[in-house]
Amino acid sequence: MQRIFLSDLHLDDPESRIFSGFAACLKAESKQVNEIYILGDLVEMWIGDDDDSPIALALTKLLQSISKHCPIFLMHGNRDFLVAAEFANRTGVTLVRDPSTLDDCIVISHGDALCTDDNAYQEMRKVLRGEAWQNNILSKSLAERQLFGKGLRAESITNNANKSSAIMDVNTDAVADLLETNTTTIIHGHTHRPGIHQVAQTGAERIVLGDWGPCGWLCRQIDDNFSLECFNLAHRYEI
Repeated sequence: MQRIFLSDLHLDDPESRIFSGFAACLKAESKQVNEIYILGDLVEMWIGDDDDSPIALALTKLLQSISKHCPIFLMHGNRDFLVAAEFANRTGVTLVRDPSTLDDCIVISHGDALCTDDNAYQEMRKVLRGEAWQNNILSKSLAERQLFGKGLRAESITNNANKSSAIMDVNTDAVADLLETNTTTIIHGHTHRPGIHQVAQTGAERIVLGDWGPCGWLCRQIDDNFSLECFNLAHRYEI
């Protein structure tokens, strides 16, 4: 089994080097891996499956093309939790729950639910992921949602600037509580702190994906082996 795992691309411009690098990565990797997993925050902001922004249209076209040749699995992050069945059906991707387990021993998650020391964020997360709030926001016009999304993002930036670095990282007990006794590997993103760690309580390997910016990050699985890769967006794949 060969898979790649990505997260935290925060795409917002189809003309950007990050989008071009992402497209080139998907085109190349889809020819050699069995599955592609995107573990949240694919876009900077998603305000509904009727989004007709340039990035939404470009992303739809790209995923439609790639998913015909390689299965793509998409998990919600804290920026794109309004992605729903319409988008999945249109692009051919499969939405997966957070967390999910692969092969009975690999746990995948976006990672924000593991940051349990950030009480204010966890309370907000419960509201935003709730059916009542989502039904209310999706009942508004596309223009209203776009304005709301920008305001929510600006508020998040302000709040995070006033939080300690430690409080925005995962809680080790929360990670351990998520894992089953036979879990060997957990893969997540969200924190933008790429690395490979051992979970002290269980001995499992925790692989943290990085955000895309100076380079592109992915975790590569080849059977029972996992590696974390950071590559030059312009040179790793032909663009």
